[in-house]
Amino acid sequence: MHVLMTGGTGFIGAALTSELIAAGHEVTVLTRQALETRGALRYVRDLEEIDNEAQIDAVINLAGASLAGRRWNAAYKREILDSRLETTRDLLQLLRRLDSTPGILLNASAIGYYGHHGDEILDEQGEATPGFAQDLCLQWESLAQQAGALGVRVCLLRLGVVLDAGGGAFVQMAQPFRMGIANWMGDGRQWLSWVHRKDVIAAILFLLQQEGLAGPFNLTAPQPITSREFCAAMKRHTRTLITAPVPAFAMRLLVGEMASELLLQGQRVIPAALEQAGFDFSYPDIDSALDDILGV
Repeated sequence: MHVLMTGGTGFIGAALTSELIAAGHEVTVLTRQALETRGALRYVRDLEEIDNEAQIDAVINLAGASLAGRRWNAAYKREILDSRLETTRDLLQLLRRLDSTPGILLNASAIGYYGHHGDEILDEQGEATPGFAQDLCLQWESLAQQAGALGVRVCLLRLGVVLDAGGGAFVQMAQPFRMGIANWMGDGRQWLSWVHRKDVIAAILFLLQQEGLAGPFNLTAPQPITSREFCAAMKRHTRTLITAPVPAFAMRLLVGEMASELLLQGQRVIPAALEQAGFDFSYPDIDSALDDILGV
């Protein structure tokens, strides 16, 4: 299989690329970096480098500026949105000119699609409530779904908080605990719908192979937890001396709007579509995930 990937040098993309190459697939990665092609792994800096005659079997779109990259203002929020929409438009243009259309587009999204619902349990049919993250995901998903008119099977990957060592959110989440300080943000009752990076990779490979599957898929572990429950789990896996929650007002002072949108509220999301399709999570609960991540 020949896979075209955007975001292939990121936290998820780099691990996914390694798995695809190890499985014997050919991977082309769109990146701004000047990287040299090696073996079955090719890098391009512009989709125009791909000929119309190229045989691409699958497209995986993971590109986008980080929501937590820096403090939100109007300019950075526009960058977050444009980085996703512009890349997806370019991919659609490529799909339209290729002589042979890829069979599948796996397009990243996020559980921010649902907005804030308190303790309500959300599957893929959950309603969306207004907010910046919700609008971002809605626009991105709507654009990606245009590939369906070209005969491409479209899977929308609504990612939760992806945890693993060496990158992503876990590095910052674990830092206080490594210093002996257990904490949570705000009242700690907000939901954290998390997923181990290894399960994300496995789910993507699963969806590539299941030709009858399309539509939205929540990429979250089956057992979401609250921020307080994450703190308790980390205390079971690390040595802490004190517990010092971070007040909500302090988070708002530190990071502004992002605190209210992403950190002090959350979604209680379950992966109903994946489980119904027969996907088995290797890390369904937070303790099994932390055992692996922390090497316990």
